[in-house]
Amino acid sequence: MLRQWSVGSGQASREPEAGVEELWEQEMARLESSQALVRELPYAMVDKRFIRQLREPEGAKTSCWQRWQRRRRAVGRRLGEAERRLAQGFGLWNGAAPLAGLFGTGIQSYFTFLRFLLLLNLLTLLLTASFVLLPLVWLRPRDPGPALNFTLQCSDGLQSQTGVPRFHNQLWNVLTGRAFNNTYLFYGAYRAGPESGSAYSIRLAYLLSPLACLLLCFCGTLRRMVKGLPQRLFLGQDYRSPVSIKVFSSWDFCIRGQEAATIKKHEISNEFKVELEEGRRFLQVQQQTRTQRICHLLTYLRVNVLIGLLVVGAISVIFWATKYSQDNKEDSLFVLLQYLPPGVIALVNFLGPLLFVFLIQLENYPPSTEINLALLWCVVLKLASLGIFSFSLGQTVLCIGRNKTSCAAYGYNACDYECWENAVGEELYKLSIFNFLLTVAFAFCVSLPRRLLVERFTGSFWTWLDREEFLVPKNVLDIVAGQTVTWMGLFYCPLLPLLNSVFIFLTFYIKKYTLMRNSKASPRRFRASSSTFFFQLVLILGLLLAVMPLGYVVSSIHSSWDCGLFSNYSAPWQVVPELVALRLPPSGQRILHYIGSHAFSFPLLVLLSLVLTICVSQSQANARAIRGLRKQLVWQVQEKWHLVEDLSRLLPEGSGVPVGPESPHSRASRPRSFCPGFPCPGSPGPRAPRPGPCLEDSVSRFRFSSGAEL
Repeated sequence: MLRQWSVGSGQASREPEAGVEELWEQEMARLESSQALVRELPYAMVDKRFIRQLREPEGAKTSCWQRWQRRRRAVGRRLGEAERRLAQGFGLWNGAAPLAGLFGTGIQSYFTFLRFLLLLNLLTLLLTASFVLLPLVWLRPRDPGPALNFTLQCSDGLQSQTGVPRFHNQLWNVLTGRAFNNTYLFYGAYRAGPESGSAYSIRLAYLLSPLACLLLCFCGTLRRMVKGLPQRLFLGQDYRSPVSIKVFSSWDFCIRGQEAATIKKHEISNEFKVELEEGRRFLQVQQQTRTQRICHLLTYLRVNVLIGLLVVGAISVIFWATKYSQDNKEDSLFVLLQYLPPGVIALVNFLGPLLFVFLIQLENYPPSTEINLALLWCVVLKLASLGIFSFSLGQTVLCIGRNKTSCAAYGYNACDYECWENAVGEELYKLSIFNFLLTVAFAFCVSLPRRLLVERFTGSFWTWLDREEFLVPKNVLDIVAGQTVTWMGLFYCPLLPLLNSVFIFLTFYIKKYTLMRNSKASPRRFRASSSTFFFQLVLILGLLLAVMPLGYVVSSIHSSWDCGLFSNYSAPWQVVPELVALRLPPSGQRILHYIGSHAFSFPLLVLLSLVLTICVSQSQANARAIRGLRKQLVWQVQEKWHLVEDLSRLLPEGSGVPVGPESPHSRASRPRSFCPGFPCPGSPGPRAPRPGPCLEDSVSRFRFSSGAEL
């Protein structure tokens, strides 16, 4: 330490060297005049206190206020560190870290995907709360006034119904969403006065918040998908590092604990399994003949056509189930019909992936191809089921493709639905609730009893049954479906992301428990990078599926006459031109009109084309540069091998007597390659021994003398 060194040096030597004393004085002067923070200096705490005393003016005393400020900063730093440790302890990403070593990076990618979706939902909730809920509570807008007086002309002479009957069971009302009809969970509870009476437009914020959330989710997902593209490019055979590098350099010698060592062993083992499996598949593809490739293509088409027919049949069942549920609202079995569409969707999406995986596994595809193909058809089934469910709701509620008196007069089925936005929001709410309840029920009522029975009994049947296999496509399918439902309900249920965040948080730990206790990992290993890109692509497809009906409703469908923020507008988007005319000056209005005209669209299209051309050209130039650097690396290695050959030819021709035989230690320590892997790129194969003097005897003249010889 600084002070001990200075005192000790003075006691040990009464006449210190001039150079040492000068260096000490220079260091003390530098530390005293330095403006760097004391806590950032690389010294111990005792030395930092000594440096702080040096920096204080002579004779000056630290005031109580300064000491209190210093103590407060220290306590704040400790509290911040404790908060970060606590947040890391509860963070979902810590729970996913050991899974890579135990089950491979492919399964870990599913849990990191859950974390990403949780962050998207929290971001959406933050935007909705900041721009809609908080201003609505803080400003307390005036009452919108009396509702419009109009008389419904219904063919059966009945007035508008609520859409569904009320029940006295509070739990059932919670499950169906009827208990929250008058809360901010649904669209109908949001009210606001005229736009001219408030400086902040709640209507505009409510309209633009879902669009902004969808845009941010799209940008985040696209960024994550593009970020994984370089990893996919480096998975080719030309870019893979030799297996010998992984054999000799995979172990982390800083590991001390037994648990960490076990996880690292599993991780290395899984990496070798993936490498060997991909190498075997690559050789198998290279050895295929043209006839085998044609047969493989025909088999591929046969499987996909069969799966396509199954998907068409499944969405037909969903369409008729949804239509029957909406057309029989007054039936005595309505309590069961409430959950008929979610039940049919869940049944179809439970049986569909199992059939898809079974059919695809029969064709012996590579693991990554099998995962991606099964996931593709599962997502087609899920998105098609959600799309046909939305179309069926639109046909019933908004009379899409149907002719009814109330639809022609009011733009929607006003005779059966007083607030159609709430009715659609309730259906999406029930879908979210039902999906989560199915996840919980399947984990604790199917997987857990199956594991207990398999462990309890023995026999051929129980051996065949075994534990449930953790299928990544099925689990990703469920999560993407839940997120798509959440995005579809942003306009009708603004707080649905809060509900989905809770579901994702609980799903993480439920799935982790199921994987660790009740399930077994798939025997076929695959890389995370081979499926992470596909996960993001599927998520973008779900996002586009949610955007299309939302854009159609916002721009073209008449809002409900008796509820919500847009009851006096022919469509929600009509509030935008009204606010532009009220709030913006004429110059701003002209700018907006110019941006929306063709005179602005054409130059923007040309500019985007130029930017895209530049990006493509830069990408091609980078690819050419990479190929050139790889060739240069191969040439350099070949040149080194030629130098080695020249050296091996010249050494026997030299003069001199060998000093003695070469020791085994020196022979083993002599490098045999110029690059950290065997074989090197461009290195020649093994050479046959040439007649003549042995190379080892010639090289032994360069042996270093031992200590005994010296």
